[in-house]
Amino acid sequence: MNLFVKKKIFQSIICIASVSMFVVGCGKDKNNSYEQATYAAAFLLSQQDTTSTKTISTFAGSAGNSGSTDATGTEALFNQPDGIATDGTNLYVADSNNHTIRKIEITSGTVTTLAGSAGNSGSADGTGTAARFNKPIGIATDKTNLYVTDTNHTIRKIVISTGVVTTLAGTAGTTGSNDATGTSATFNSPNGITIDSDNTNLYVSDYGNNTIRKVVISTGVVTTLAGSAGSSGSTDDTGTSARFSGPAGITADSTQLYVADSKNHTIRKIEISTGAVTTLAGSAGATGSTDSSGTSARFNGPVGIVTDNTNLYVSDYSNNTIRQIVISSKTVTTLAGTAGESGTTDGTGTAARFNGPAGITIYNSIIYVSDSQNHTIRKIK
Repeated sequence: MNLFVKKKIFQSIICIASVSMFVVGCGKDKNNSYEQATYAAAFLLSQQDTTSTKTISTFAGSAGNSGSTDATGTEALFNQPDGIATDGTNLYVADSNNHTIRKIEITSGTVTTLAGSAGNSGSADGTGTAARFNKPIGIATDKTNLYVTDTNHTIRKIVISTGVVTTLAGTAGTTGSNDATGTSATFNSPNGITIDSDNTNLYVSDYGNNTIRKVVISTGVVTTLAGSAGSSGSTDDTGTSARFSGPAGITADSTQLYVADSKNHTIRKIEISTGAVTTLAGSAGATGSTDSSGTSARFNGPVGIVTDNTNLYVSDYSNNTIRQIVISSKTVTTLAGTAGESGTTDGTGTAARFNGPAGITIYNSIIYVSDSQNHTIRKIK
């Protein structure tokens, strides 16, 4: 629908809404009636063109073929890729079952292995392929370094320019919930990871502890921002009084964190300055695929999440869909894929198919998704 047609519809809806409000007495004066009619028109118009016209294509990897081959585009192979991040020039992928971190040049689709060795799990700090990971899951970048959540119960740091890997926090093989500094702190299967707007702090979804942890990058100091270790639930509250259940993906804007609370099937919002936790969309314990607003919408095991500061984009893993949430209105729609249908089809909007979409990132309005069970990286444009 072009802009001219939308404008005419908008004007028509205002006229209809204004007459209706006058008849039922919704406004006591002309200005107030017109303002209410304008809001009504905007809402009704927002319901138009809900069908996504985004084109989904396979950017790298070959559907159904797992492996570790470094190559270009669909000639490259992955093994259950998970977290994905971008610095605008490259994509960085936590290639979980290969125990490696892969780099994809956006302009060419060329895939290389930045760190770790395919088929060799471990926890060794080192450079490039000499370093070891154990099913890395989440990944974030400040454009100089990568930060990775490792199933070793650690947070790893990779210098992009050199491939040097170090352990920033946690101790490999040791689970716990200790708030401390560096390797004295403990995690329990850390999952999603994001970085704040000034590249000062990391925020980690500590999946096994049902908490959100904060890591000061410069010092490695770890604290618990929200949730209580060992206590799962869905309570909206502040700090350690709030409850999560399997928090997975996490993303940040300048003031808020947004968490894919996977086992609650909800999207949670955390005010960074206070630790206040609220439920933005979905209803705890209720699975589904309903497109709606706020707690009337339904998800099924959401795991990945990213923001462009206006919208959230969510990998709804068990629905095999990509969902969009308008932050201001909490309106949830399905951007790509069809709930309950898995596959590998490239196509437009709901005609495309995914199989276990996991990590998700965005740059210049282009979305990239780790389609984990297809062993591919998908592009949504």
